[in-house]
Amino acid sequence: MIALSLAEIAEVVGGQTHDIPDPSVLVTGEVVRDSREAGPGSLFVAFVGERVDGHDFAAQVVEAGAVAVLASRPVGVPAIVVEDVQAALGALARHVVARLGATLVALTGSAGKTSTKDLIAQVLRSKAPTVFTPGSLNNEIGLPLTALTATEETKFLVLEMGARGIGHIRYLTGLTPPRIGLVLNVGSAHIGEFGGREQIAQAKGELVESLPPAEEGGVAVLNADDPYVRAMASRTKAKVILFGESGEADVSAENVRLTDSGQPSFRLHTPSGASDVTMRLYGEHHVSNALAAAAVAHELGMSADEIARALSEAGSLSRWRMEVTERPDGVTVVNDAYNANPESMKAALRALAAMGEASRAKGGRTWAVLGKMAELGDEALAEHDAVGRLAVRLNVSKLVAVGGREAAWLQLGAYNEGSWGEESVHVSDAQAAVDLLRSELRPGDVVLVKASRSVGLESVAQALLETGAEGEVAAR
Repeated sequence: MIALSLAEIAEVVGGQTHDIPDPSVLVTGEVVRDSREAGPGSLFVAFVGERVDGHDFAAQVVEAGAVAVLASRPVGVPAIVVEDVQAALGALARHVVARLGATLVALTGSAGKTSTKDLIAQVLRSKAPTVFTPGSLNNEIGLPLTALTATEETKFLVLEMGARGIGHIRYLTGLTPPRIGLVLNVGSAHIGEFGGREQIAQAKGELVESLPPAEEGGVAVLNADDPYVRAMASRTKAKVILFGESGEADVSAENVRLTDSGQPSFRLHTPSGASDVTMRLYGEHHVSNALAAAAVAHELGMSADEIARALSEAGSLSRWRMEVTERPDGVTVVNDAYNANPESMKAALRALAAMGEASRAKGGRTWAVLGKMAELGDEALAEHDAVGRLAVRLNVSKLVAVGGREAAWLQLGAYNEGSWGEESVHVSDAQAAVDLLRSELRPGDVVLVKASRSVGLESVAQALLETGAEGEVAAR
């Protein structure tokens, strides 16, 4: 964070100083909420959680070098006491962002936010110092903590914004007002909480409503292929730039194909020129993510060649998102278990099918180890059924549905589409899936593991990789 005195921070957040002998002392380190991350010059934010009260760690963080605690009550060590710690953290982030000269880019969408954010960050940091959201810390706590890691050298601040209801994104943009806003899509993620796609679109569109007008540099980057997103152009006074396959798109791709390993290759077209891209990521769905990143980079002055080069060099920065690992015995494990919704599940299956083309020539098979997609409400049965059917249409060799009712719906969809016998199976839990796979996998097989985060299927992928580490024993 940019250096601020405890007195200035107290004024910004409307707090009272307690046990601070010298209010002119500067916070020169990070603002942290995890006591284990406290270090010299840091400011510790004490949240009260369901199981842990951050105030209990106040003495520990000061001993580790923290100069003070942002707290809701006196803690016996230097502290700035406020009524609402979360609101104070947001106010501090808003103050710091206002002092920075950085261009703030915000993005949202139902699917692909984190992967696209990682792409934008990697493209922009090839041009200038860039700070971006780590992982999926895109809520009212993670977002201000990310913003507070920016320094005077930061030129671009890339922030992912999540929403579980109307008004959430409006709140986040109030903390960190963006100049460029990107909306990827309006899908089925959290549809059970929102009540429908129209409500999701209403919430996501709050991002473009927050942008400054075009004459002040505001830019709305919108998906031309999603009608809900395309319609958001009427909700902003910012300049609108479109990306996608549509003929209206300002940034588009042609000659899209997948390499033998399932990595997308295409010719990128921007208003400033065209250039070829071959990505290191897996799956054709990353083409749309790349076009979104390219549109942002174009608006920030990068040439088509610079953008294409950075996209071709970009990798996966966030764990459990299409992590592809080949075991010593020749089995490939695709760990995409961080989260799942109907759109991302279908994209992952298509990526698996593409990766399986090369393996089939060598006798390998494709395995889809899938679990529940959460928060779909009344759409849950139909969406799980549709994913099971798609697995059959894509000729996935084996479907392993893991879990309870939703997993049964996945297998039922596959069965009704024509997957009988041993082509699909329903198992009760992750351990049962691991036991099945350990007994049946053979060299050349490709295994996709995917479900909503609450299911915890990353344990299946990890177990398979640990098995593979045994080398020839596992292969036999």
